Amino acid sequence: MKWVYIEDLAGYQDQDVEIRGWVHNTRSGGRIRFIIIRDGTGFAQATIFSKDENDPLFKTFDRLTQETSLIIRGRVREDKRAPGGYEISVAEIEIIQVAVDYPITPKEHSTPFLMEHRHLWLRSRKQHAVLQVRAEVVRAIRGFFDDRGFRLMDTPILTPSACEGTTTLFETKYFDQAAYLSQSGQLYNEATAAAFGKVYCFGPAFRAEKSKTRRHLIEFWMVEPEVAFATLEDTIELGQDLILFILERVLTKRRADLAELERDPSRLESITKPFPRLTYDEAVPRLQEKGSAIKYGEDFGAPEETIMSDLYSSPVCITHFPAGIKAFYMQPDAARPDLALGVDVLAPEGYGEIIGGGQRIHDPALLERRIKEHNLPPEPYQWYIDLRKYGSVPHSGFGLGVERVVAWICGIKHIRETIPFPRLLYRIYP
Repeated sequence: MKWVYIEDLAGYQDQDVEIRGWVHNTRSGGRIRFIIIRDGTGFAQATIFSKDENDPLFKTFDRLTQETSLIIRGRVREDKRAPGGYEISVAEIEIIQVAVDYPITPKEHSTPFLMEHRHLWLRSRKQHAVLQVRAEVVRAIRGFFDDRGFRLMDTPILTPSACEGTTTLFETKYFDQAAYLSQSGQLYNEATAAAFGKVYCFGPAFRAEKSKTRRHLIEFWMVEPEVAFATLEDTIELGQDLILFILERVLTKRRADLAELERDPSRLESITKPFPRLTYDEAVPRLQEKGSAIKYGEDFGAPEETIMSDLYSSPVCITHFPAGIKAFYMQPDAARPDLALGVDVLAPEGYGEIIGGGQRIHDPALLERRIKEHNLPPEPYQWYIDLRKYGSVPHSGFGLGVERVVAWICGIKHIRETIPFPRLLYRIYP
């Protein structure tokens, strides 16, 4: 008898198969018993029918508990009422281990309790659906860039310098010198873009932000493309295309998971490009009209991002922030040097920033001046300055945060559910 996965059951109608998995729940009535089994690829209903109350299968069924591991053998039959549209008529049950006192029962549990048992909470239907969407988002990102001729370049996790700001660095010892966990692969991406033309890196990033908002993680995953000769306009176009590609893939491949999460797909289906677009100068008065206390020259915080993204039904691009509140490497606007050629893309429905990027400084003298203005030590950045001395060109890129994108697509309130094991302020277990 062939071992198959639940997601493939449709291809085995009226055939005998073997399913290996865990008991999600059970129910019984009269001459029939139901087992909802999960195997990591999905959930399926297995049915035992017998007129004999002493049927050995009934006795085995009575031993089953939530999360008992088992092997079920039987025939696949189409049943529109069953999860996934197919059920298994059970011929044999082999118990691997009976789970005793599984802590996450069908009753309500507090969030701290569930986070303490995150290693088990992952097995629940909604968490399973969220992480299925996450996996699809990751596949879509890689496919998008690979199909467009980008080269994947791995960038260091341990770095000698900051990318986004020295106040959010995790410092560690690197033998006899200081090193930091990477905030971003961007600086190294700029070097590989000068070698390969268009590249992307994809990996974890670390920010030591003492923030407890629903949008922040200490450790998160980010994809960062970088393109030689590209301008801010090229970057905005690339970011829009990436977001639309991700949405199309999830809506095509993971519609059932969105349904499990009770996410209205029409909100995602209606999104097209070009996205609405405002400059910082245009955005600030609109925020003030909506009650924000922001003053000109201040960066957007979570409240401002929420207000702005609540105004639109699709992502919105905010460009030309004041150079003084942006990173040292941002290229100034030639017409207004007090503004940076950067863009923040805010997801709708109050989910905030999902993309941040723009054009990089390509003049070595200007870059050295900005490093000094930001009170950064020049020595760790010497290699970065070198990139501007040997065939420098305008270049641009951005970073897209996977967890924020997943939270928006799934319509969930807190980013902690978008990664298998979230790292939050004061939480590093499990």
